[in-house]
Amino acid sequence: MRFDRPLVEATFISRPNRFVVKALLGEAEVTAHVANSGRLEELLHADNTLLLARVPEGPARRTGYDLVLVDVDGVLVSADAQLPNTLFAEALEARKVPEFSRHAGFRREVRLGESRIDFALSRPDGDRYVEVKSVTLVVDGVGLFPDAPTARGRRHVQSLVAVVEQGHGAAVVFVVQRPNVSSFSPNRSADPQFCDALRDAAHRGIDVFAYRCDVRRDGVDLTDRVPIELG
Repeated sequence: MRFDRPLVEATFISRPNRFVVKALLGEAEVTAHVANSGRLEELLHADNTLLLARVPEGPARRTGYDLVLVDVDGVLVSADAQLPNTLFAEALEARKVPEFSRHAGFRREVRLGESRIDFALSRPDGDRYVEVKSVTLVVDGVGLFPDAPTARGRRHVQSLVAVVEQGHGAAVVFVVQRPNVSSFSPNRSADPQFCDALRDAAHRGIDVFAYRCDVRRDGVDLTDRVPIELG
């Protein structure tokens, strides 16, 4: 995926709420929208450089910029939690992910009970439902999700268990939005209930995959699969 706007460098000042950061752009203080409700403590501090995209002026926007990337010690990390769905959809269309290449088409934002699941893949042997999660936290080469408690994420996993019991296929895909990751693990210190739910789901037949990304100043692409340790 290629970015449609140029990026400018800024210095982090503060995060007044989950969806807004204040940053220093040149000599001016600006505000930027954060499309990510995670804590992002490893990204949002003054030691890292923020890369922002200017937003066209309009009455519906209170912030002048979007937070797009963060430079962490020379490694670019995508901060947009909505981007992995686009990356996965592009991978499905190009059939570049072998684990999901055997489909006749797919639908997005599919209602399952009280939840919406990101994708439903049509296959000759029945639909396969897929929930995609964004990962930005990496510690010692291990990608970790979540970085804060996620009751919503647990509900999604439980919804997938229900469709597997009905005879459908299901998978959870963790998209690590940075290149410097060698494996993935659920983050027990942040949310043990989610970790237990994911491990139980895997035992019940849900597939769990993790992929890393190539992140550049002009765009982001889903690349290769990394090993998973469920604990």
